[in-house]
Amino acid sequence: MLTLQPIGFVRTGKHAKFQALHQPAESAQEQHILELVPGQGYENGLRDLTGFSRIWLIWWFHKNDTWRPMVLPPRGPAIRRGVFATRSPHRPNFLGMTPVQLLAIEKNRLLLGPCDLVDGTPVFDIKPYIPAYDSFPDERSGWTGEVDAGLAAPPAFAIEWSPLAHDQAEWLAREWHVDFRPRLEELLGRDPSPHRTRRIKKRPDGQFQIGCGGWLADFAVLEKTVHIIRIDPGYPARLLEESEPGSIPDHAAQLAFLKHWGSTRDA
Repeated sequence: MLTLQPIGFVRTGKHAKFQALHQPAESAQEQHILELVPGQGYENGLRDLTGFSRIWLIWWFHKNDTWRPMVLPPRGPAIRRGVFATRSPHRPNFLGMTPVQLLAIEKNRLLLGPCDLVDGTPVFDIKPYIPAYDSFPDERSGWTGEVDAGLAAPPAFAIEWSPLAHDQAEWLAREWHVDFRPRLEELLGRDPSPHRTRRIKKRPDGQFQIGCGGWLADFAVLEKTVHIIRIDPGYPARLLEESEPGSIPDHAAQLAFLKHWGSTRDA
C-alpha cells in the first residue's frame, strides 16, 4: 500500500466530465487555478518555476471508482482498446497526467491555461515541462494516429437546430451561462451513431439522445444531417427538487429550465 496526499486542488468551474475536453484547444481563452494546500511549505517548492511556460500535473481521477482492462475511447469508431493503450480514466490506479500552460504564480496559487480537469481534481505533483526532453513529435502514435487523421477531415454531418432547441440553448447560455453547443456539435458532426462513452443512445421512438454533462439533447439523423430537436435536464424533476443545492451539475439551472420550459421526461 502507498499513501499519497494531494498537494493541491484544481479549480476549473467544470463540474461535469462533458465540459472537460480530452484535448483542450491551446488557443482557448481559459484560465484555471491550482490552489496548493496551505501550511505545508509548498510555496518554497515553487521557487524557480516562474521561468517555465508549461508544467506537468500528476493528479487523481477522483470521480472514478472502477477500472476495466478493455475500454471504449470517446474518439474514433466504437472499438474497445486495452486500457494501457489509452488515456481512459478507468485504470487500475486512477492516475492522470496533463501538460498545461503556466500563466503566473501568486503565492500558493498557480494560474493555468486550458486543461482537461474537472473542478476539485486532487493534484499530487508538479513537474516542469522541458521541451528538449518531453517532446518527441516524430514518434509513432499507434491507433490514435489513425483517429487523428480522421478527425482532421471536415465533419461528416451537418447540424440543424429546431426552433425549440435553438431557443432553449440560447436561454441557457443567456440566463445561466450554460453553453454546451460547441462540444455537442463537434461530437454529433463527427459521428452521431450510438456510443456508450460519448453517451449517445437510440430511443424507442427511433430518435437518438446524447448526454451533455447534466443535460440531454434529443436528435434525429436524416442522411448526412443531424437535426437537434430539443433539450432536457438530465435529471427528473422529483430528484432535482429533493436534492441539496450543488449536488447535481447545474442544479439551479435545471430547476429553472423545468419551470420555464417544462420537460418531455417523466417526473
